[in-house]
Amino acid sequence: MALLAEGDFESFSDFENGLNAYVLSNLDDQDFVQEVLSQITEPKIEYTRTEIQQKNWNEEWESNFHPIFVNEQCYIRSEFHEPKPEFPYEIIIQPKMSFGTGHHETTHMMVEYILEMDMTDKDVLDMGCGTSILAILAKMKNAAYVEGIDIDEWSVENSIENAERNQVEITVKQGDVSLLGNRKFDVILANINKNILMADIPAYVKDLKGTGSELVLSGLMEYDKNDIKTRCEENGLKFVSMKQRNDWIALKFVKI
Repeated sequence: MALLAEGDFESFSDFENGLNAYVLSNLDDQDFVQEVLSQITEPKIEYTRTEIQQKNWNEEWESNFHPIFVNEQCYIRSEFHEPKPEFPYEIIIQPKMSFGTGHHETTHMMVEYILEMDMTDKDVLDMGCGTSILAILAKMKNAAYVEGIDIDEWSVENSIENAERNQVEITVKQGDVSLLGNRKFDVILANINKNILMADIPAYVKDLKGTGSELVLSGLMEYDKNDIKTRCEENGLKFVSMKQRNDWIALKFVKI
């Protein structure tokens, strides 16, 4: 997984005897995969390649989706699940093909961080927003302005719909880090992957407002910590804390 992460693979899910690695079809590089496998002599590794076809992802998702509970404070569900008004924060999503249902360890940890943070009257950026769970929760916690950015058209469309479902106002843009520059943020949330984070951290720091502004990162494995920490410290950030679920981690930094 670590070796494949050096390429364009966006996410991984592991199981008892192997893993699934996901990459955009236009970035699929079979020569790179073969090179990676050639570096591993033991154990023997075999793989199959499957191109995922468009289908009714809502139907597929509904048959497998279960509500998520985070620290007895946040309840993430779909419209067909029973409401639970006793939770301080209840988020309703319909993710289509977007990443970020809350089930994945990285999203769960990012939600935990937001629950711990003071968002009142702050400007917040959700970079690589996916379903915009993080952006929606930040707005529910009284953020003044919340912006979500994602390179995927599905995610942008889905984020707008999910914001409407939750009756919150967020700004959603399609693109990448090149969209940054005009607005400064008190908090930047980025749940993407190591390669993109390593490249984009200087841009994030530039768009943090000033001393005490916060950057929270995930989409990372435990062995990514030192590289990310070094990169952040080189760009004027101070490491604050880490969360871990299984092999996945989330890291929090502040601008000094």
